[in-house]
Amino acid sequence: MRLELSVTDALAETPWWLSAIKAVVIFGFLVVSTLVMIWAERRVVARMQQRVGPNRVGPFGLLQGLADGIKLALKEDIIPTAADKAIFILAPIISATTCFLAFAVIPFGPVVSVFGQETALQLTDFSVSVLYVLAVTSVGVYGLVLAGWSSGSTYPLLGGLRSSAQVISYEIAMGLSFVAVFLYSGSMSTSEIVSSQDRLWFAIILLPSFLIYVVSMVGETNRAPFDLPEAEGELVGGFHTEYSSLKFALFFLAEYINMFTVAALATTLFLGGWQAPWPLGGAIWAGANDGWWPVLWFVAKLWIFMFMFIWLRGTLPRMRYDQFMKFGWKVLIPLSLLWIAIVATVRAVSNEASIDRQDILIWGGVALAVLLVVSIVWDYVSGRELEQPDDIDKPFDPFGGGHPVPPLPGQQAVAVAVVASPSNADSEVLDA
Repeated sequence: MRLELSVTDALAETPWWLSAIKAVVIFGFLVVSTLVMIWAERRVVARMQQRVGPNRVGPFGLLQGLADGIKLALKEDIIPTAADKAIFILAPIISATTCFLAFAVIPFGPVVSVFGQETALQLTDFSVSVLYVLAVTSVGVYGLVLAGWSSGSTYPLLGGLRSSAQVISYEIAMGLSFVAVFLYSGSMSTSEIVSSQDRLWFAIILLPSFLIYVVSMVGETNRAPFDLPEAEGELVGGFHTEYSSLKFALFFLAEYINMFTVAALATTLFLGGWQAPWPLGGAIWAGANDGWWPVLWFVAKLWIFMFMFIWLRGTLPRMRYDQFMKFGWKVLIPLSLLWIAIVATVRAVSNEASIDRQDILIWGGVALAVLLVVSIVWDYVSGRELEQPDDIDKPFDPFGGGHPVPPLPGQQAVAVAVVASPSNADSEVLDA
């Protein structure tokens, strides 16, 4: 009888040609998924807004993403005169390559037989795989800030700085949300984290960590309502304003691949990875986690998160930048630190006193209630209205500083009249 290989042994015995095939398959899966995501986003948002959406290119508009790619490739490639040409070209390459590298440690399924060779449905794995993903995605920030700096323009520079500040800020909260997962699984290996969720997903017993990660991953990927680096009102297009043709397409591709990366990481760390959802994982179907079926469960969970991205874009308005940064630094990070302290305490007490899982869940519920009360109090304190100035009731001259200024809420503007001179050369502003 053949003994089933572990993930580590299967990856160690995988020949180089099979690893190359898996790398090509992962690359093709991400590119095709990006095309499908572009089509799905347009169709779903159109449905939410009672529009038609793409329906001309291919059946049901399925080839719209491919047509957009061809259109971008045929556009003129413009490089600004003031740009640093080498860095200007290198920046989109950095952003596009790092997002693909993160998928190297994501497990798509268990050990299977491919061309008669036992291998895991994963490109590679090691003891600090999650830290590898964080490191690779952090390198991708260089592509954003370098793109803004090398453009030789003011607004792309501001967009690049805003993007880097946003990504770094929410990566802290994202990294802290992983600590509780490491404490419960006892490992940073993605395959071992998936194996430790065979009975109960971490999204249930570590619900605060899961919620913090979900919010952080939206801010990490610059998606609505956190797409502030691309706020058209003040920054035009953000860091990629001066880019066109394939260079812009690389930034566009990197954004969607990063969405798949954070969704795959959420599936791996909190939703059991490739394991079948309850009750399919054994109660109804004994073979749900064997063979190639786990790939289906993994992709289904992945697309649930992708639909969430679309839903948020079609539902919520964009936040102000100060509100967004305040939420990350003053709400998510403190809550993450408090939750880590609670989880570590519960784990230590359970190991010493041999408390069973039911008691751990009770402690988790108490911790969740405490976090909820803290968040409500924090929202009340931070959401109080600012004190109005003493002169709020005095008449306000909108042209007092020489330029028209709108009044504050509660202020009454003085009516003005514009009288034209006989020569129409200038005008005089008079108080009514």
